[in-house]
Amino acid sequence: MGLEDRDALRVLHAVFNEEAARDASSLIGRFYTRWFSLDVALRDMFPPDMAGQRAAFAHAMNWVYGELVAQRAQSPVAFLAQLGRDHRKYGVAPEHYETLRQALYATLRDELADAWTDTVDEAARQSLNLITGVMSGAADAEHGPAWWDGTVIEHLRVSRDLAVVRLQLDRPLHYHPGQYVNVAVPQCPRRWRYLTPAIPPDESGAIEFHVRAVPGGLVSTAIVGETQPGDRWRLSSPHGALQVDRDGGDVLMVAGSTGLAPLRSIVMDLARWGENPRVHMFFGGRYPCELYDLPTLWQIAAHNPWLSVSPVSEYTADPEWARDYPDVTPPRGLHVRQTGRLPEVVTRYGGWSDRQILICGGPAMVRATKAALIAKGAPPERIQHDPLSS
Repeated sequence: MGLEDRDALRVLHAVFNEEAARDASSLIGRFYTRWFSLDVALRDMFPPDMAGQRAAFAHAMNWVYGELVAQRAQSPVAFLAQLGRDHRKYGVAPEHYETLRQALYATLRDELADAWTDTVDEAARQSLNLITGVMSGAADAEHGPAWWDGTVIEHLRVSRDLAVVRLQLDRPLHYHPGQYVNVAVPQCPRRWRYLTPAIPPDESGAIEFHVRAVPGGLVSTAIVGETQPGDRWRLSSPHGALQVDRDGGDVLMVAGSTGLAPLRSIVMDLARWGENPRVHMFFGGRYPCELYDLPTLWQIAAHNPWLSVSPVSEYTADPEWARDYPDVTPPRGLHVRQTGRLPEVVTRYGGWSDRQILICGGPAMVRATKAALIAKGAPPERIQHDPLSS
């Protein structure tokens, strides 16, 4: 049965689900070791520290196999095609996908050992053929640029660990509002990181990113603390399918910290239209001072009555260090700021079951908010978030 055998696919999915929930150093680490042994030249395409790469791969595979178990092939195929096109930036060739398939198959077989039945074997073969085939085929069919280069023109430190970075690309990058791109910065060669543009695509090549320094994150820390005007960045092709259906009913948006970026881009794009569904956005941070973009949201809401914004902070008052950064208090007009964690504040209003729901932020916040909304009655199929937040 292969790809139609849900029980066999569940066995494979469980392996990646466990990996995604921890540091991804065991199974995924053994996979990379085996893959690099098949082709030693591959190692030079990856960063020296593989922790981030392992975690990203584990989350991606967990999401893909989850979709296959649910018999939803369309989204994984689109996601894998985007990955294939994106991986051209590394110099990946067709033969690399074959060795990837071999290494991952052998690693899964060793991992599952006695649980490796004929039906699991068939599901593994067919699913890995699908994964590598779609990625390789999409890369081979793509004739557009493998990457876009740009120059940093502005770096704004808006909070202790938050920065807004604006670039001018050498040529425009076409993406849908809500999509994300892979970014490489000069401070961290070969360490790519996913960032989401905070503005819709611009024909002049202007682009903006909102970045929060993650503890232990070399790239995010370098972007927030070391980026300077004149730095040259490299961007890959866009990923993701986060979107609002303008004919699909009213919308709930939940943004945690810099998870605001994709939702801000979508809202700015919607503002081009005279009529839109009602959009209620909850924007959350730890402290009131970390609601860094409230003035912009106020400006958009002031001119677009379909948008309402509820600020949320986990703490009532700002810390002492807040005085070193810009005051983000907006003029009167937004909803009164509420105190609490986003999942609890959002679900105080019910399950939002009649809304299109978009959630963006850290993986833990996304999972908690999604679970809280489903527990309140929101249909899972109405909830959107990026695959890497699964």
